[in-house]
Amino acid sequence: MTAYALAHMTPQPPLPEDVFVYMESIQETMDPFGGRFIVHASETEVVEGPFDGAYVIIEFPDMDKARAWYDSDAYQAIAAKRSDHIPGHLVLLQGVPPDYDVAATGKALRAAQAG
Repeated sequence: MTAYALAHMTPQPPLPEDVFVYMESIQETMDPFGGRFIVHASETEVVEGPFDGAYVIIEFPDMDKARAWYDSDAYQAIAAKRSDHIPGHLVLLQGVPPDYDVAATGKALRAAQAG
């Protein structure tokens, strides 16, 4: 099942050289794990609530590949070039199967909450 690395970043210009080195190097760390960018700090249209920063979403074939990428020597060698200069959060998320039924999930949660 597809997994995602989701980052919410709040970069503060001007960006230091380390960030450019990170950006120029990250794809090669993702390639062995089947990672690809889905969103990279694209234009954001805020439709509800306050928002600051930018999102990055990277898709992986599964959670094992996403974890392996994050833990890899290649990624860890460059990670601080971003995290030392751009505040934010990075999480790994499990996707849902193609036949996912949110209504069924809602019903199951309602029943569980009712006890």
